[in-house]
Amino acid sequence: SVVIQECYVQNTAREYAKLYAAEAEPLEGFGEVPEIIQIFLIHRPANNIPYATVEEELVGEFVKYSVKDGKEVNFLRRDSEAGQKCCTFQHWVYEKTNGNLLVTDLQGVGMKLTDVGIATLAKGYKGFKGNCSFSFIEQFRALHQCNEYCEMMGLKSLRTTHQKQRKATPTKSKNLPNSSTVKKMVPKKAREPRDFISSEH
Repeated sequence: SVVIQECYVQNTAREYAKLYAAEAEPLEGFGEVPEIIQIFLIHRPANNIPYATVEEELVGEFVKYSVKDGKEVNFLRRDSEAGQKCCTFQHWVYEKTNGNLLVTDLQGVGMKLTDVGIATLAKGYKGFKGNCSFSFIEQFRALHQCNEYCEMMGLKSLRTTHQKQRKATPTKSKNLPNSSTVKKMVPKKAREPRDFISSEH
């Protein structure tokens, strides 16, 4: 069920956010850490929509802090404290899982986030289907700009590792097909529609 998958995605991402907070909070000058709110699954057998999700209502300006695709440039992502800390959270999860998993669609009000997605490099990573195309991981690698919070967490820059790999094998890379053209052949999976999921508060 789409609704059960949605709960699993958000609550898995929430567990990563808790671990991130535990590492970030003690750091001097880091301050408040973004939190992914809990989502609950309720069963209503008498209702025509038997399964629904319930979560805390977020009041205030709803902002998307992460890049959904290459075309979307959100200045609040770069300029706001919450946006920068969300980008650092993505980088942290990416590094923690050796580039196998990325929390996407970070959005919410201030430091409280909801309706997140997860992209995995391989299907079935940690028993996870991944509800976003893995091209999101490629986009993240290309578009992520480390900020002061990435530095505080001691995260490695994604750009330097990428350049080092290129320099190490200049002759081989010319003969290989362009990785981006290979990836384009993989069909993009659209996010499942959420119109029929009722969120009750």
